Amino acid sequence: MRAEEFARPPVAGPTDGRAIAGDRSFGTFLDSLPDILVARDFRRIVAAIVAAHRAHRSVVFMLGGHVVKTGLTPLLIELMERHVITHVAVNGATAIHDYEMARFGATSEDVAAGLRDGTFGMAEETGRGMNDAITAGYTHGYGMGEALGRALKDEPALAHPELSVLIAARRLGIPITVHAALGAEIIHQHPAANGAAIGDTSHRDFRRLSASLDGLDGGGVVVNVGSAVIMPEVFLKALTVARNLHAGRPTGFQTCDLDMQRHYRPRVNVVERPTQPGGHGYEITGHHEIMLPLLTWAIVDALERTPREPTA
Repeated sequence: MRAEEFARPPVAGPTDGRAIAGDRSFGTFLDSLPDILVARDFRRIVAAIVAAHRAHRSVVFMLGGHVVKTGLTPLLIELMERHVITHVAVNGATAIHDYEMARFGATSEDVAAGLRDGTFGMAEETGRGMNDAITAGYTHGYGMGEALGRALKDEPALAHPELSVLIAARRLGIPITVHAALGAEIIHQHPAANGAAIGDTSHRDFRRLSASLDGLDGGGVVVNVGSAVIMPEVFLKALTVARNLHAGRPTGFQTCDLDMQRHYRPRVNVVERPTQPGGHGYEITGHHEIMLPLLTWAIVDALERTPREPTA
C-alpha cells in the first residue's frame, strides 16, 4: 500500500493536499475513495461498463426479486434510457414484484402470516393477470418477458408504469427475459397457471438470452444483482450455448456479482468460470439499496465527466 492510495476526507478549510476542500460533488466523493481492494474493484467495474457502452458491447444485468422490493427500478430504468443496459434477465420473483408495482402500486406480503392459513401468494389479480398474459404469449410465440410487457402496456389503468422494468424494456426495445422455476413462484399456485405456457415462454427467453451473450465478446459486462441461484445457473448454460455456436466465444468480458452476501453459485458461475478464458470477475458485497445507487450514479458520473468524443 502506498500513501497516495489512501482515502481523502472532506474538510472545511485549507488542506495538506490529501483532504478535499469545498467540492462535495459525487465525482469528488468517488475520487476520494481509497484505491485499494474492493474500492478499486468498484472503479474498475464502473469503467468496464462505461467502456462496453461506448464500444457497443453487451451490458447484461441479471436481477433477483429483492432489487424491485428495495425500490431500485428507477436506477435500472435510467441506465436503460441511456442505452447502457442492453439486456435485462430476471428470475420469476422479479417479474412478479415488477408487475404488481406497475399495476397496483404495491408488492410483497407477510409470508409467515400467509403461510399459517394458506393465503400466502393467493392474490387473484396477480395470478390471473400474469398467467393470462403468459398463456397469450404462448399462443402468439412471445417470450415471457415480452408477453408480460405487452400485457402491462395494454392495461387501461396502471398505478405506476414509470417504475416498471418490464414496461421500460418494451418501450425502449431492450430484451427482457424471465427465467421461471416451476413451483418456486406464487403465480404457479393459481388455477390459471398453464405449465406448457410457462415452460415454452421461459424457454424462448432462455434462447433469447443465449443469443444476446455473443455481444459480450471483447469487452462486454455481466452484472448479477441479487440472484443467488437461478440467474447464475441460467447464465452458465446460456453462455455454453453461445460458445457452442460461436467457436468458443464470447470471451474477454467482465463480470460482477453484487449481492448482500457471498454465495457459491454467483462466485463460481458468474465471477470465476465464465472469465477463465479471458476477462475478469469481481465480487462486491453490500446491501442492494446502497450499492446499486452507488453503481448507477458512478456510471452516469463517468459518462458525463468524460463525454464520448464526436465522430468524424
